[in-house]
Amino acid sequence: MEAEDKIVKTSEIKLSVGLNENNLPLGIQWSASDGGVDNAQARALMLSLWDPNASNTMKIDLWTKDMSVEEMKQFFHQTLLTMADTFEKATGEKNICEDLRDYCYHFADKMNILPEQ
Repeated sequence: MEAEDKIVKTSEIKLSVGLNENNLPLGIQWSASDGGVDNAQARALMLSLWDPNASNTMKIDLWTKDMSVEEMKQFFHQTLLTMADTFEKATGEKNICEDLRDYCYHFADKMNILPEQ
């Protein structure tokens, strides 16, 4: 094992979800030890993890009853844009990422969330 492949520290990201009697999320809080975030509130989360043994994505999508439809539209739009940036950074696939960004513009247009110009 090379020195750069050796784990030299760990970082913790913690999610806490408050549920009602029907197990519906009422509150989401998160903390990140390296990010200086401690029990910050959130209204939605999308967590995707790659399981190399099953070659499958494991995911959790949660949102609270306080998450408005308008916020959800913006959340999806921004998440899709971030996915394009992350995919390009990880793979170097510039052309398909530009196509995804074009779709994000189309999505924002159809959802009427483009900034006023």
